[in-house]
Amino acid sequence: MEVVLIVMALLAVVFIVKGVCIIPQQSAYVIERLGKFNRVLHAGISYIIPFVDRKAYVHTLKEQALDIPEQICITRDNVQVGVDGVIFIQVFDPQMASYGISNYVFSIVQLAQTTMRSEVGKIDLDKTFEERTTINSAIVSAINDASRTWGVKILRYEIKNIRPPENVLNAMEKQMQAEREKRAVILQSEGEKQSAVNVAEGQKQKVVLESEAVRQKQINEATGQAEAIRAIASATADGLKAVAGAVQTEGGMEAVQLRVAEKLVEQFGHLAKQGNTLILPANFGDISSLIATAMSVVKQTK
Repeated sequence: MEVVLIVMALLAVVFIVKGVCIIPQQSAYVIERLGKFNRVLHAGISYIIPFVDRKAYVHTLKEQALDIPEQICITRDNVQVGVDGVIFIQVFDPQMASYGISNYVFSIVQLAQTTMRSEVGKIDLDKTFEERTTINSAIVSAINDASRTWGVKILRYEIKNIRPPENVLNAMEKQMQAEREKRAVILQSEGEKQSAVNVAEGQKQKVVLESEAVRQKQINEATGQAEAIRAIASATADGLKAVAGAVQTEGGMEAVQLRVAEKLVEQFGHLAKQGNTLILPANFGDISSLIATAMSVVKQTK
């Protein structure tokens, strides 16, 4: 009897120990009872009934990265390119991930490949490298629409490589080389054009400055001549005023007569020195009459 009790006690202990279930962090266990879904166990310690309950599915709730194998896609301009990528997924409903689809990883990979072929077929080869972000967003949106009943969420998709055929790569390299040479020629011509414009502008400014300098010089010379003429006229006027004032004084007229006589003799002396022939007035012998004639003119101007 004691042996039976011991055996029953050991069986009870085994039964209890076997029913203890410890679930790691970021994991979920799907429990079935007698072949039917019962509940989902999350991180921590739980208890299941041995031989009645069983762990049907084990899911990780962490973000997972799935490699998308390279596949051949045909672009809109009928060029074959090899495209591969990586997709990031996360299980948010363990029950749906267990019963919504038989293998969500395989299904997501296949759907990513077919969607990739569809999206690449909508664009030309030259655009495939530029439209990576658009393609990635389209694939994520398409897979999320299909995986709503799978309990899996697609976080993001990234294209890793796009490999065109070798002959297409060579053609693209030649095209890029031609584009670079074209840009170089354009930049050189633009530089020469700008240089010619700068030289022309410099010549124009030089001519303008030279003309301005000549104009200013002429203005300055004319201003100087005008100032000189005004100074001479002012000095002459002052001299005439002084002479007129002196004539009005006592003995002034006699001084004028004497000065006129001196100038007359001096001028005739100059004429005699400059030429061999000298023409004299008829009354040159009568100096007094000449002086009287000159003085009559002076008096008339007073």
